[in-house]
Amino acid sequence: MNEPRVGRRSQRPILIGLALLFFAPLALAFFLYYGPAWHPVGHVNAGDLIVPARPLPEQSLPLMESGQTDPKFLKGKWTFLYVTTGPCGAQCLGRLYDTRQVRLALDRDMQRVQRVFVGDAGCCELKSLREQHPDLIEIRGSAQAAPLLALLPAAGAGAPRVYLIDPLGNLMMSYAADAKPKGMLEDMKRLLRLSSIG
Repeated sequence: MNEPRVGRRSQRPILIGLALLFFAPLALAFFLYYGPAWHPVGHVNAGDLIVPARPLPEQSLPLMESGQTDPKFLKGKWTFLYVTTGPCGAQCLGRLYDTRQVRLALDRDMQRVQRVFVGDAGCCELKSLREQHPDLIEIRGSAQAAPLLALLPAAGAGAPRVYLIDPLGNLMMSYAADAKPKGMLEDMKRLLRLSSIG
């Protein structure tokens, strides 16, 4: 008469163990997600993500000397966009150099990336700039460019940043003035490896 009760008692720890095995990970996940202060802090990108990504307007912009860009010039390729006001001094030239070197270091993928520079009229010696940066798209900062520039976070506030635009024309990342080119290169290699567009 006592055997069934003993059998039930010996099965109880097994059932409790199975229930814990199933529910403990759920409880832990619930606690970590909704609980007080723990959040993972590590990230792999060197740039600052822009969340959500901002679609940029399709518009034709004036080139430095003459002519206009195609309205869709920010689509189809990954784009490094650098915007400055006033003279393009040492810091400006240094950032243009960094983006050029990052693009060159991409080797066979460099054709998937373009560089765009927006500066004031008379910001720089254009002949010298073109000799050093033959692939650079040079846009004159003007009222026409205002809708685009208004979407750039921190544009005109403090040191200029380098912005990264995806091949769909979305502004998705930016780099501080002191960001290392190595981090930019690692970000680009990762994005190009994962991306099937551009």
